[in-house]
Amino acid sequence: MRGSGPRDDAALAARSGVRRSRPTAGPWLMAASTSLGARRIALLALFFLPGITISSWVTRTPSIRDALGASTAEMGFVLFGLSVGSMIGILGSGPLVSRWGARPVVLAGTIGIIASMPIVGLGAAVAEPFVVAAGLVVFGLGMGTGEVAMNVEGAELEKHLDRPFLPLLHGFFSLGTVIGAVLGILATAADFSVLVHLLAVGLLGMIVFVPAMRHVPVGTGQVPRSRETIPAEAVPQSPSTPVWRDPGLIAIGVIVLGMALAEGTANDWLPLVMVDGHGFAAALGSSVYAIFAAAMTLGRFIGGPIVARFGRPTVLAVSAAFGLVGIGLVSLVDSQFVAAIAVLLWGLGTSLGFPVALSEAGDSGPNPAARVATVSTIGYLAFLVGPPSLGLVGEHWGLRAALLIPMAMIIPVLIIAPLLRRQGRGRKRDPHTRPV
Repeated sequence: MRGSGPRDDAALAARSGVRRSRPTAGPWLMAASTSLGARRIALLALFFLPGITISSWVTRTPSIRDALGASTAEMGFVLFGLSVGSMIGILGSGPLVSRWGARPVVLAGTIGIIASMPIVGLGAAVAEPFVVAAGLVVFGLGMGTGEVAMNVEGAELEKHLDRPFLPLLHGFFSLGTVIGAVLGILATAADFSVLVHLLAVGLLGMIVFVPAMRHVPVGTGQVPRSRETIPAEAVPQSPSTPVWRDPGLIAIGVIVLGMALAEGTANDWLPLVMVDGHGFAAALGSSVYAIFAAAMTLGRFIGGPIVARFGRPTVLAVSAAFGLVGIGLVSLVDSQFVAAIAVLLWGLGTSLGFPVALSEAGDSGPNPAARVATVSTIGYLAFLVGPPSLGLVGEHWGLRAALLIPMAMIIPVLIIAPLLRRQGRGRKRDPHTRPV
């Protein structure tokens, strides 16, 4: 569909058989009648927010660690708060989207992301690790809940735009990480207050969040509870086998697992790997993370035309190879120069894995919203829950040795990605597909 009139979303919902219930939020957050263009911009802005939020506290992890006086293992336990919140949010998001639609889940999740930053900052200011962990619980709960719902919304919008959109959407997450990393580097170099810094990030989040939510439509991904008022032909037909038992979807899930773990490891540990593992100063360690975030952003912004030209299987396989080499060099080569260059490969390699696999999941069979939600759940479990456990490995063998775990998880991607084409998916280019 190529139109973008104000009734587009209502018409699309009517044809898909999804009810568009009345929003329950206050008037300042109620969904407005919106075009596909405004819906697209709003979703890009909402993906930008968790990016700038996560990189803001990641770049301050050396400062937070010093303020808490925590060891590597103790930081792993602090980050475990992120795992707890993420696990709850991720596992609950799919059922919530099916029950209420993506919009209220995105709303609640984004509020949690924004609110978490002042809590983390307060914990650092009072040197209380439990407060920092509580803030990360709120962040994980918000991101785990909201991001799955936003990917369902993004995959739906990609179909209506009739061109690759998820790489660009995740590119705005990465753009947020770049901007947050730069601000974090400047704040670290100036020894700026962590509390004031993260309070400012929370305020910025509210400024972006409020107008964007008005253009997120009601009903995306919602499964009708009553079929009496819906024409039979409009009711989505569910396959007899649950989507999570589809072998093709499981294969895509393995791809997402490896690529999301590689991305999440960098977001949680890269500054500390550079500081503790390669001897960088704190500000320089954050600068190397900014290089990674910039490479991620570049890969995702140029990814749409690349996917349209070469196809998803090829892009996924090449991305995995880049990521494997990049992480391997950081882990195994004892050189600051090599490490700084290798994060470019790490960032470029992991940039397209998650969004391209989500697009593949949406096209892999019936009930695309459930398929995207299932694969998103796997991805965010790996992205948010997996990396904190590396702190326990890093305490005993060093953080560079801990990187061997995400390396090992990428190897199956190299094997599985080419097989997607044999299953009849991942066409090189749809004749109706236009680049982003």
